[in-house]
Amino acid sequence: MRLSKKLRTALRGPRGTALAAAVLAAATAATAVPAAGPAYAAARCGSAEAAPPVRVARIPDWVESIAVDGRGRMFATAYFSGRVYRVDAPGGEPVALTGDIGANGGIVVRGDGQLLVGTGNDLAHSLTGDLFPTSRLLRVHPDSGAVTTYAAGLGGIDGVALAPDGTVYTTTLGGRNIGRVTPDGRVDPAWSRVPQPNGIAVSPDGGEVYVVQTTVAPGLYRIPVDDPAHPRRWISADAADALALPDGLTLDGQGRPLVATHTAGQIWRAEEGRLCTVESGLPLSTQLTYGRGDRGFSAGRLYRAGVDGELYEVPAGAEPGR
Repeated sequence: MRLSKKLRTALRGPRGTALAAAVLAAATAATAVPAAGPAYAAARCGSAEAAPPVRVARIPDWVESIAVDGRGRMFATAYFSGRVYRVDAPGGEPVALTGDIGANGGIVVRGDGQLLVGTGNDLAHSLTGDLFPTSRLLRVHPDSGAVTTYAAGLGGIDGVALAPDGTVYTTTLGGRNIGRVTPDGRVDPAWSRVPQPNGIAVSPDGGEVYVVQTTVAPGLYRIPVDDPAHPRRWISADAADALALPDGLTLDGQGRPLVATHTAGQIWRAEEGRLCTVESGLPLSTQLTYGRGDRGFSAGRLYRAGVDGELYEVPAGAEPGR
């Protein structure tokens, strides 16, 4: 969520990381979270050791979301500046595709290569988005950076997910509504409802929408596409993870959700009805995505973005042959 210039300066100072975590926790919690020391209980996924995360690029801003296109190029939404950046390959310099196009939320790549970017992910729009859905979903050209409106009338957009049939789903972190935009342009800002919805993804068959609940009782929901009025709480985080602040969501090649966490600094994966830890030591993570194509940020490799602007490859989540 977009904050004041004074706060942005503080976040970028030497104590910025800790302050960012505190600000995010305060801004996203609709009700008080019990005071308790972080004990992050999610057990390790399996026993195989993997190489540690490797930094592959850096965006000069809080990175809210990332996505990779079929040419292996990564795109990132920058929270404070409102820009969309492109990084052509690991180790490459980020290129600002756009100027300030709004407080950026999620980003996805359509089948035609065009980007869809959520706006209105600032505190005011997030907290009022359920009542006053005025935010836009923008279409951004991946080469020229040209921006057009794809859909309007949604709550402040945090997460964005694309279904196989082209339907788009959105979350509003400060509310409960899950938005939906059909391929023919119909907008429903309150298609379903989940408490404090954040990360979002669609099952490979398009039949379910997965949503992260960030605060109070962190966990994962499943929303049947044919019965959105009855979302089902699927997996709850351990009580010791009440302050973990899970955020962005992606799916691996088996359709299993992977979740980035802020204060826990862990990457979780849903396995057999529980959450386990794929990787640790990455505080203030915001989003995860798998690479695509045979070059650049390539298929089978897992990437992480965060408040610190650092983009990491996470070998522990790799899927050779994906």
